[in-house]
Amino acid sequence: MSRGEIRILTPVGMLGYGIPEDDFMRGIDAGADAVIVDAGSTDPGPYQLGLAKMIVSPSALERDLRTILKGCRARGIPLLIGSAGGPGIGRHVDETIAVIGRIARDGGYRLKVAAIYSDVERELVRERFERGQLDPCASAPPATLADIETSEHIVAQMGAEPILAVLRAHPDVDVVVAGRAYDPAPYAAFCQFHGIEDPGIYWHMGKIMECGANCAEPKGKVILATVRADSFDLEPMSSNERCTPLSVAAHTLYEKTRPDLLSGPGGVLDLGGARYLPLDERRVRVSGSVFRPTPAYLVKLEGAAIAGHRTIFVGGIRDPILVGQIDGFLATLKKRLHGVFPELASGQAQIHFHVYGKNGVMGALEPCKDFVPLEVGILGEATAATQELANAICSHARIGVLHMPYPGQMATAGNFAIPLNPPENPIGPVCRFSLYHLMPVETPLALFPSRIEEVGA
Repeated sequence: MSRGEIRILTPVGMLGYGIPEDDFMRGIDAGADAVIVDAGSTDPGPYQLGLAKMIVSPSALERDLRTILKGCRARGIPLLIGSAGGPGIGRHVDETIAVIGRIARDGGYRLKVAAIYSDVERELVRERFERGQLDPCASAPPATLADIETSEHIVAQMGAEPILAVLRAHPDVDVVVAGRAYDPAPYAAFCQFHGIEDPGIYWHMGKIMECGANCAEPKGKVILATVRADSFDLEPMSSNERCTPLSVAAHTLYEKTRPDLLSGPGGVLDLGGARYLPLDERRVRVSGSVFRPTPAYLVKLEGAAIAGHRTIFVGGIRDPILVGQIDGFLATLKKRLHGVFPELASGQAQIHFHVYGKNGVMGALEPCKDFVPLEVGILGEATAATQELANAICSHARIGVLHMPYPGQMATAGNFAIPLNPPENPIGPVCRFSLYHLMPVETPLALFPSRIEEVGA
């Protein structure tokens, strides 16, 4: 299918984060040809993948989907969703489709829905590992067999090809719900389906659009892209926002280790020649990026394993005598705790203190080391093999912060103001990324099966 120009509407940077309906319908009325929205991220860490948790609540997911489907129905356009649920496991693909089916039944209509799965069998990963075909991505360490065996779930990040295959096989599909996907992949697939051939154009457009109107001033939610053979235009749908060359170029740097190169499935987007032209006070035209294919087609594997159990406490210290020596105080307390719990000394358990107001964000990298704040907040966290042991370590740590003496102490009561009761709070299982590695595939479609179903009334 070939068209000279297409329009893609993104209602929000993350499905479930809330959509301003008036702005969204303004984009629908402006002639959108599709609604595309990302539903996943590794930003919250590995727990969603490890524990099969969604990134948003079911009610938030349904609220946004009702708004989107209302607009899609009004114009008769498709909806494409990437990384369903957050981590994009098969369970979340099916749960998202169940919500879509309930909305369609409530509205008295039927929808043709495509599901694309990205779950990867442990046996396949083990085989590729034994053949030396797993390479670390970014700062990940080399994979081990134990990393593979302990992974609760493993997904592969699909490129555009599985989504494009579904669109070509079922051009009348109403909704595509994809598992774990490279964030710009649904945008690239839709552009290719409609004859936009330059990958530099559609990958760059997708990279910006998947975050909604974060490229606007001020940052917003709903944004419309108009895409053609050699460029694309960006326009936020809120009248209070505008895109400028600076705001769009700045967002191009988002989530990248290099300002000029962006790696993805099958190649690298070279942004060195990108140009940003203002069309008016609110719209920007982008062109000039180049996509360079890699010799082998690589996909990123993401796996998560349970690393232990965590318990936390939180509170504040106001005594200026203690605040002025808080680093040494906590170091002494840690040494005492290591004497009580051999698991801490052996590394089988951990205790950490985050001192907010002093170095809670930067930790040891904080440059203002001699700064003495008025007060500090302390978040203590204990991690151990069992919840019971984490609870015990955390309780001892909290009591130590509350009652341990320190040089110059004048007060005889507790040192620590605790806002919560109970003072220790079990968090539950703690996950780690067991796999964050690149793996070659024979074909971009190899790991991503799909199915079609009809849902609704």
